[in-house]
Amino acid sequence: MDAPNRIPHEADELGRWLSRYRSVFVLTGAGCSTGSGIPDYRDADGQWKRTPPVTYQAFVSDAQVNARYWARSFIGWPRVSAAEPNAAHRALARWQASGSVSALVTQNVDGLHQRAGSAPVIDLHGRLDHVVCLSCNAAQTRADMQRSLAERNPDWAGLEAATAPDGDADLDGHDFSRFSVPPCPRCEGMLKPDVVFFGENVPRPRYLQAQAALRASDAMLVVGSSLMVYSGYRFVRGAHEAGLPIAIVNRGLTRADDLATLKIDAEAGAALSIALA
Repeated sequence: MDAPNRIPHEADELGRWLSRYRSVFVLTGAGCSTGSGIPDYRDADGQWKRTPPVTYQAFVSDAQVNARYWARSFIGWPRVSAAEPNAAHRALARWQASGSVSALVTQNVDGLHQRAGSAPVIDLHGRLDHVVCLSCNAAQTRADMQRSLAERNPDWAGLEAATAPDGDADLDGHDFSRFSVPPCPRCEGMLKPDVVFFGENVPRPRYLQAQAALRASDAMLVVGSSLMVYSGYRFVRGAHEAGLPIAIVNRGLTRADDLATLKIDAEAGAALSIALA
């Protein structure tokens, strides 16, 4: 049976499976946003498609790495800010409004669940549209940061580059030493997008909020995540240890396939549009 015929059958199976439960903990990953034009990091085997993201340690300690991050983000951010929710986001928002979702937890930083109407959302890894000072904790919008970057780097505006995950862009061959990164307007400290970088931990209050929701759930649904990052995988481990049934919708392998009660290998939007209709 070919894939186009298999998706409706498997999506119907997922819909029947979900209908048995009253309080489902939902965890989403990058595969939930690929339908909105935001690339993911990993292939169907769970391997990196590209160089892994910058680490927190390199971002704060190496001025060249810091400038390279902000230069690439300066070019990549407009594409993230212009992205629209896709069928997966809309299906989950409708389902959450019905009262069957104990918590919607996302590893994504694009805010597309909220733009689709989901509320509340636990942004496990933060939000790319917020910027914070690492010295005084002053916050600003990413739109404000973008204007500051544009004022300091007019020659960089309009550069063409391939879109990369999480608001990044491929700018190979450019001299990042010429890119000027603005300091915090309040204290001159270092600015960072308010997201969890590799090498950082998820803020504990956020983790505890999600953990409490998981304890109040009777099933778990994973959408569009390979679960290779421990911050998401640990919730699946916790669900399994608590005896909760687990369904996974993802293109390709995940770290938790052996823990799943039901695994649907399909594009998130196509599957959820049917399963949650």
